Amino acid sequence: MDASVVSAAQMPDYGDDMAVDNESDDGNTHIVTPGEVVTRDTAFMRGHGTYTEDDALVASMAGVVDRVNKLISVRPLRTRYNGEIGDVVVGRITEVGPRRWKVDINARQDAVLLLSSVNLPGGVQRRKTESDELQMRSFFGEGDMLSAEVQAFFQDGAASLHTRSIKYGKLRNGSLVIVPSALVKRTKSHFATLPCGVDVILGLNGYIWVAKHVAISPEIVNQPDALYHNENEPISDAERQTIARVCSSIVALSRHNNFINDTMIVYTFEASMGHPVKDMLKPDICQQIVLAARAQFREASLQ
Repeated sequence: MDASVVSAAQMPDYGDDMAVDNESDDGNTHIVTPGEVVTRDTAFMRGHGTYTEDDALVASMAGVVDRVNKLISVRPLRTRYNGEIGDVVVGRITEVGPRRWKVDINARQDAVLLLSSVNLPGGVQRRKTESDELQMRSFFGEGDMLSAEVQAFFQDGAASLHTRSIKYGKLRNGSLVIVPSALVKRTKSHFATLPCGVDVILGLNGYIWVAKHVAISPEIVNQPDALYHNENEPISDAERQTIARVCSSIVALSRHNNFINDTMIVYTFEASMGHPVKDMLKPDICQQIVLAARAQFREASLQ
């Protein structure tokens, strides 16, 4: 399955003359640069990415400030994804091996998806056999996109994934956007259907899938070819334009080092409606759109 890819990291950096503070739900998350004072409050404890100097807590790297109670740490902006058990990720199959697939999840090494960790076509519950192993490429082939959950880690540090849920599996009908993983906010759900009729999967590894909304019913699991077929649904020109606008909204947020969740994507999408999709990523328009989205977010937070 071919998927178009929009990479914020590969696009030119036009800079950002705006303040780098990013408002989170609690108003405390922001971005710092090396040597910048994070806080002078001595009640806070030093975490990763910080050091103390003259009774101040100072950032030792550029990144996003994380606060857990009284512990403050800095997560680097440009780094490979370090997974945690339970993380929702979006990945691309890179290799089909014996009873396992290797998956690119933007980590230091490819993750592993075992044959025993996927649903069989038709929702059959049984042990995987040699016949299933021979059909592995009919489930996932090289280049296929999928959503999955991190369920464990091997001794070498590679993540072990699973897709044993109706919400996980092969991805179709959309486009991949790549952003720094530090910008994707951890939320209760990383699957969202936007008001514009577009589905978004916010992978904590920085891979975001934007696709046409397709309703999924529990009965689909029992259909033999429903889970793993490679054919996209018909997508109209208007739907393609909407998907492209959502992708550009995500890239705009990434360029200005703004955290990314479904709410900010909606605000940015709405702020962009006065501009053609092809012009959204021009530096001045991009900045204007993100500023408007930030203002709308702050206004909503005060209500």
